[in-house]
Amino acid sequence: MSDLPQKPAAGVSRRTVARATAAAGLAALFGAAATAPARAATRLGPRTRDVSVPSAALGRSAPVRLILPSDFATRPDKKYPVLYLLHGAHDDYTSWTRETDIEAFTAGRDLIVAMPDAGPTGIPSVWRGGPDYETFQVKEVLALLARDYRASGVRAVAGVSTGGYGAMAHAARHPGAFTAAASYSGILDTTAPGVPAIMDAIVARENLPAASLWGNPVFNLLTWRDFNPRARATGLRGTALYVSQGSGVGGGGDPLPGILESALWPSAQGFARTLALMGIQATTHFYGGGGHDWAHWKPEFTASWPILARALGVPE
Repeated sequence: MSDLPQKPAAGVSRRTVARATAAAGLAALFGAAATAPARAATRLGPRTRDVSVPSAALGRSAPVRLILPSDFATRPDKKYPVLYLLHGAHDDYTSWTRETDIEAFTAGRDLIVAMPDAGPTGIPSVWRGGPDYETFQVKEVLALLARDYRASGVRAVAGVSTGGYGAMAHAARHPGAFTAAASYSGILDTTAPGVPAIMDAIVARENLPAASLWGNPVFNLLTWRDFNPRARATGLRGTALYVSQGSGVGGGGDPLPGILESALWPSAQGFARTLALMGIQATTHFYGGGGHDWAHWKPEFTASWPILARALGVPE
């Protein structure tokens, strides 16, 4: 991926991380089925389109950004695999094209890139009595791509932060739907100590009641477990997996990305241990330092690309 302006992560002690994780102010750190016919696509470039998808699951139309193959217009009978790229918390479906060179990177490769909306929290799940971003992404966008863009049945999913959660949750909850899943600093064990507070903080930052996601993490523990990638890990068997996470310790400058990365380190480690105990193969990259930001996610995407490419059946 191209080198864009980077935010350095600072080193913080584990004690500082523990305090930060427990603090209610953690929210401030998170800065970083068939569908009805889609509305006409907005052309943003030779290969890039924004499509507004009427969604029964969301009760409204929602956007998905597409990057089409270079030969899409000249090969009307050809079908293409799909790479889903999911955005993180307090961001949107434009983040991958804004923060990376994904358009140039995929030029000449025979695949469709789909970047669906996940709402303001970036948590692509089924909300209690509310929007169902899981169905929107996994079923409605899929149906749109198959119907209007000649998508094949081969697809992989990758995401950053809460999008990393979505990548592993989608693959685990829908076994066989994705040939590969990659998480970059994702939330991979939602019931690990301190993590429910992080999830609540993400929701609270968007002025939403914490219980509007999965309910209370104690009284509604079964629901929290049902949407937990670690608890649903058996569904990942046979899927090519890539998991990366930094320790957040080391570096200088703004400490907040490092604090966030450190807070999620135990969750990723626990997820990886569960995969190993279950005999589920995964490529992991746990590295010292790093921050919860695109400066570290971009090289991780590049590192995971060979796994994604093989699963999609396209050249590396």
